[in-house]
Amino acid sequence: MDVQKICYTYMVECSDKSLYTGWTNDLDARIRAHNAGKGAKYTKSRRPVRLVYYETFATRKEAMRREYEVKRYTRKQKLALICAGDSRT
Repeated sequence: MDVQKICYTYMVECSDKSLYTGWTNDLDARIRAHNAGKGAKYTKSRRPVRLVYYETFATRKEAMRREYEVKRYTRKQKLALICAGDSRT
């Protein structure tokens, strides 16, 4: 039986207060990887990171599309998304 994994678009706040947006199909493992210095190059020197927002999607394509959209947001728009506390699940 092939179980489809949920995919996530997420944002983390880095130690320098910058925001990083990414996508994954294992959110807990991805956050651990970022904090271990094995995540994205951007977050490696900005540890620790803290998960501040995520959305769930049925497919990798949807999560990647949303990641691209959020990455184009201004910092102000990203903070508004986070503050709304509306993680889509």
